[in-house]
Amino acid sequence: MRVGFIGLGSQGGPMARRIVDAGYEVTLWARRKESLEPYADTAAKYADTPAKLAEASDLVCLCVVSDDDVRSVITGENGVLEGLRDGGIIAIHSTIHPDTCKELAEVAGEKGVSIIDAPVSGGGMGAAAGTLLVMLGGDDKTVEVARPVFETYGNPVVHLGDLGAGQVAKLLNNLLFTANLSTAASTLELGKSLGVDPAKLGEVVSHGTANSFALGRVVSAGGLERIAGHAGELLRKDVTLVASLADNAGASAGVSLSTADATLEMMGYQR
Repeated sequence: MRVGFIGLGSQGGPMARRIVDAGYEVTLWARRKESLEPYADTAAKYADTPAKLAEASDLVCLCVVSDDDVRSVITGENGVLEGLRDGGIIAIHSTIHPDTCKELAEVAGEKGVSIIDAPVSGGGMGAAAGTLLVMLGGDDKTVEVARPVFETYGNPVVHLGDLGAGQVAKLLNNLLFTANLSTAASTLELGKSLGVDPAKLGEVVSHGTANSFALGRVVSAGGLERIAGHAGELLRKDVTLVASLADNAGASAGVSLSTADATLEMMGYQR
């Protein structure tokens, strides 16, 4: 399988490197040419446009930031759909609204192209180690065709259901992570008020039944301020998307949403 990869950032870059190192024929495209420099010592090829990349690919993986970025790369001028052949696959690793995936799938389907939503969790370190959590939504057959590529950087790789299911799972994961940040931070602050050093309390709790990934991030960052600086806007986006999904489904998001809102407020953000 020939693989195209777009979105060579802190997470996408190591993902692309894992695919190249696994021996796949890989083509890369980036808006900023300097993003391609780390691959100069590899067999990866470069394309001038997403359309040219797609012409050389059977599977195109996208790891760009927003819904608009995904739309632009797929359906814009010189976009992926201009070059991808009938039977091609697009994997959306970005965390976006499930409905965006479905809308794009309708457009892509008219050209015989399939779309999989495949958001990931684990960051650049997880990508480099091949231990990203990959959450898949899409047709069974299409998912299985692409799975070997996902397994170059992901473990586990979980197929959750139809198109959009991967995005829903990722958004729920991020909702709970956001909620856990404020419960961890407020507990450490309470400990400080009661005379217990927050760093030492964090060390203790991290070995107890209340341990969580969010607690580890709060302890290592020394609070929420640093986390807000690099992740606050993305968490705000994801919590807003979950709230929209719940409203549209007539479902109650419950305490997870209200606690996530509290986290955003502590970070200086409003949903």
